[in-house]
Amino acid sequence: MNKFYSGNAPELEKYKQLCVNGGGIDPELYTKYSVNRGLRDLNGKGVLTGLTEISDVHSKDIIDGKEVPCEGRLFYRGYDVKDIIKDIASTKRFGFEETAYILLFGSLPAESELDEFKTVLANYRLLPGSFVRDFIMKAPSDDIMNSLARSVLALYSYDENPNDTSVGNVLRQCIRLISLFPLLSVYGYQAYNYYIRGNQSFFIHEPKHEYSTAENILYMLRLDGKFTPLEAQLLDLALILHAEHGGGNNSTFTTHVVTSSGTDTYSAIAAALGSLKGPRHGGANIKVRHMFMDMKSHIEDWDDDEEIMAYLMKLLNKEAFDRSGLIYGIGHAVYSLSDPRAEIFKGFVERLAAAKGLSDEYRLYANVERLAPEAIAKKRRIYKGVSANVDFYSGFVYDMLGIPEELYTPIFADARIVGWSAHRLEEIINSGKIIRPAYKNVQAVREYIPLDKRN
Repeated sequence: MNKFYSGNAPELEKYKQLCVNGGGIDPELYTKYSVNRGLRDLNGKGVLTGLTEISDVHSKDIIDGKEVPCEGRLFYRGYDVKDIIKDIASTKRFGFEETAYILLFGSLPAESELDEFKTVLANYRLLPGSFVRDFIMKAPSDDIMNSLARSVLALYSYDENPNDTSVGNVLRQCIRLISLFPLLSVYGYQAYNYYIRGNQSFFIHEPKHEYSTAENILYMLRLDGKFTPLEAQLLDLALILHAEHGGGNNSTFTTHVVTSSGTDTYSAIAAALGSLKGPRHGGANIKVRHMFMDMKSHIEDWDDDEEIMAYLMKLLNKEAFDRSGLIYGIGHAVYSLSDPRAEIFKGFVERLAAAKGLSDEYRLYANVERLAPEAIAKKRRIYKGVSANVDFYSGFVYDMLGIPEELYTPIFADARIVGWSAHRLEEIINSGKIIRPAYKNVQAVREYIPLDKRN
């Protein structure tokens, strides 16, 4: 396969140094000009940039006029996610499609409305003829997020009305992408697994009309297409919890920014995928999994608090794993006392671990979750509280489900496409201005010197 030159390119070394020398900004200038880096103030609170009705991430209560940390809560269109999942779990039905309806349309569907919407989603799970061969198999990627983004952009060419940004047309495009994302993700992985990794087994399962999104992911991914109800229910739960998380997260804000320019749906969603691919956003559960792999090789007794605490302190002191000083999966930009998604996940994860004969491994996770805040409190002088986030358990879940690491972030995207779609529609419906924040120029004016007079 022909590839662009990807060597060290020594001839570009001097240009790299010129770029570094010319691009540095004095960090003190951010304070001088009151610039909120990362759109966060000095307390880490996000700068208000818009209004939304789609979801709310609640982590503080107002008591006597002051913000006080509280147990985290997540609301989809005003409905507490815990209540949504409690009802879904009580009937053992699949809830991702219902969650998509709530986020897209802002209300709870009646049973007949939900059945109709499921049928619409199932009918859209159909890729154009030869698409898999021409766009997925012919140019496989070792990063499935890139494969997914390329496929999304390619679908533009198969849309008879791709540039129409009216609400009805964008809704059609979004429903189509919600339906197709699992296919594009799994097929992209199958192409990678066969053509790049060299696995001798290559198969393509077309999705089943009667299956839910979670069931179809497992069916398409596995050679025999078989899975247990508990496996599918837990994957469905993961999709629900990852479907949306406020307008301020990086990929959703990207969706708002790009949508505000008036561009097409495929370009906007491809931009969001590029954001989610970043390890600071969508790849955290992979880091958690790798950390635990290292931890298991260095801790003999997984129930020994002292041994676990010693390892955690080594992590914080940059003496273990990747020496970043971080305990991955612990802490969140918004939540402090608890991440409701992790709290919901935990009980279901314990059930799957027991079914898979991995209760010992689950206890290690639970012990780390319990001890990590104590370790961080010992290390930091200022301590506001930290807790496990949703990524802490999701990698363990995917591993138990036999989902390859290359698909961790794409499956995140398979869920978050719902939130992106809802926010794109909200941006269009409310006819906002193009999003154009200001940057303060700190480069002094310099005299231009003609070429023939330069040394």
